[in-house]
Amino acid sequence: MARIVVVGAGVGGLATAARLAATGHEVTVFEQAGTVGGKLGRYVHDTPAGAFHFDTGPSLLTLPEVFHDLFEATGAKLDEYLDLTPLDPIVRHVFPGGGPALDSCADPAEFAGRVGAAFGDRAAADWQRLWRRAARVWGASQRDILRRPIDSPLDLAALAWRLGDLAAIAPGRTLRGLGRRHLADPRLRMLLDRYATYTGADPRRAPAALVAVPYAELAFGGWYLRGGLGTLADALLTRCLDLGVVVQTGTAVTRIDAAGGRVHGVRLAGVAAPVPADVVVANVDALTLYRDLLPSPRRLAGLTDRSLAGFVLLLGVAGESGLAHHNVFFPRDYDAEFDAVFGHPGRGVRARPASDPTVFVTVADDPAVRPAGHEAWFVLVNAPRHGTATGAVDWRRPGLADAYADRVLDVLAERGADVRDRLVFREVRTPADLDAATGAPGGAIYGTAGGLLRPANRGPAAGLWLVGGSAHPGGGLPMVTLSAQIVADAIGPDWG
Repeated sequence: MARIVVVGAGVGGLATAARLAATGHEVTVFEQAGTVGGKLGRYVHDTPAGAFHFDTGPSLLTLPEVFHDLFEATGAKLDEYLDLTPLDPIVRHVFPGGGPALDSCADPAEFAGRVGAAFGDRAAADWQRLWRRAARVWGASQRDILRRPIDSPLDLAALAWRLGDLAAIAPGRTLRGLGRRHLADPRLRMLLDRYATYTGADPRRAPAALVAVPYAELAFGGWYLRGGLGTLADALLTRCLDLGVVVQTGTAVTRIDAAGGRVHGVRLAGVAAPVPADVVVANVDALTLYRDLLPSPRRLAGLTDRSLAGFVLLLGVAGESGLAHHNVFFPRDYDAEFDAVFGHPGRGVRARPASDPTVFVTVADDPAVRPAGHEAWFVLVNAPRHGTATGAVDWRRPGLADAYADRVLDVLAERGADVRDRLVFREVRTPADLDAATGAPGGAIYGTAGGLLRPANRGPAAGLWLVGGSAHPGGGLPMVTLSAQIVADAIGPDWG
């Protein structure tokens, strides 16, 4: 049995803690915030009409088998804790210029039929051809990458790739290039490009292998948790406590002790004595880890390419809109949005809020999250991270957040979703707020920008491990949960 400290009570930290406690380890979790869940945040706004509940982080659960595996590994059943509801449509895509919307679903044949009905037979055939390629990429990814540690590019190179898998993955090709090769209809290209933002990346730079992301969503389905996705954090906390994990919120770790090349424990804010540990699992952004908790300048060099952030509106809306659970309203010029959000630091072109952004709207048809006769809208826009560098925006600048919130509402109105005269309230959350609330540097949602290589799960000191969205295999609830499985399996029941 080892003494294990987990730094951070996000989904990755809690999932790792539960797995390790189930194998007999003594596990303590320290979380600087007052609640668990990390980016799986929640917010409640009370009004005379009743309470509005919001998920302020992820709003879609994919790859449910990953979570079934997690709960079974800790001696429980997922269905005992959470009420999973399949979504159809998973996402409603609304394209510029009018014309039909496209509702995605988890039945590949049905979705191809919807593509054909909306955009024609050629578009459906194009999508099916891309789908076959995506299946090859997904198969190779989940077999060779997603459930095993990848410590360096050499690990990827050493994999026994099948020639067909290599051809499908197309090393060196971008997701944008893949779309242009396979999809003639610009609306389908736009739909594919959107999945780069799932990893915080620009589709013009993101690897073609990210075609596995839409495959996972559209093959295995998208799910909602009744009461909101924040109930996942409650369920994980309950599993941890039942297994004897000690969870201390409001407790910040300021340093990881790793003299002599192995961890010895952690230092807590306001506490003189160190907390001893045989193993430390860091569920913090890798940039925070290697900049603040275990300063490692050499490792910081690879963490400068940050992911995009998000500008959020939380809206209480009177009446009913007829929207789907998830809705995407695309802009006229997608490239202009990416130019704005990422800027061109090499050319001295600053990032800025996009004037005509893609707008994501989540409206849960769940009486538990809104008063009768009302809707709780979570509105998300891709945004530059917070900061003063060329590739960032100072979201604390007076007046900027409110002015941009007005612009986002105007954009929604232009695209047929005008709620300006039905607002009960609105609250604004900027990347600066996400930075302050979760410790995500600059509010970058996924840490480093998307790609096949993330910071390794194995840290530079013996007994140090990384989990969470900034580490391998990447961001998003299922990937974070898989990082916990990778780390727990590597530590095993007999560590030390």
